Amino acid sequence: PDGLLVIPEHMSFEEAATLPCAGVTAWNALMHGKVLRAGETVLTLGTGGVSILALQLAKIAGARVIITSSSDEKLARARELGADDGVNYKAHPDWEKKVLELTNGQGADHVIDLGGVGTLPHSYLAVGRGGEVSLIGVMTRPEGDLSPYPLMMKGATLRGIFVGAREHFEGLMRAADVNELHPVIDKVFDFDAAPEAFAYMKSAQHFGKLVITI
Repeated sequence: PDGLLVIPEHMSFEEAATLPCAGVTAWNALMHGKVLRAGETVLTLGTGGVSILALQLAKIAGARVIITSSSDEKLARARELGADDGVNYKAHPDWEKKVLELTNGQGADHVIDLGGVGTLPHSYLAVGRGGEVSLIGVMTRPEGDLSPYPLMMKGATLRGIFVGAREHFEGLMRAADVNELHPVIDKVFDFDAAPEAFAYMKSAQHFGKLVITI
């Protein structure tokens, strides 16, 4: 029983299945460490499961959200979910410059870095004074100058995130219940089609979460 929580009544089993890993990770990044406050700016990288849940949770908290993607179509879908601005990182390889432009040179209060060490040099430059970079992803190889020196003059911090604890999950579930959160599911696969689900995930075509039913 210590490992169980009650699913909100409005939520399907498939939606609830997205929360223990991706949901808790996004909640930990936003609501612990440097706690997100209304009116702050969140930059989240990509349109996968953690990033889209971070977008949804940040909007619940009253934040401004900037999101990145290599697809203008995905950026348009993110705006439909409440994203305030989108940056195509293929069109803008130095996407931190676009983030600074969108924030009048101030940078983001929170950067949800799902790319990993390859995107860290950009995130260091995109975060604002007193801000926090949450390092979550390990999807890219080390590239560029990984020295955290750019954080020093801004008083910004780098925090490693590896999912979270029960307290994070409990807070997430309360917020999901009160706000009737519906996590975004791209596709649901039958168990026998699990290999197809993994192939689809590898293709990076998805927007939000993929679910395999048992």
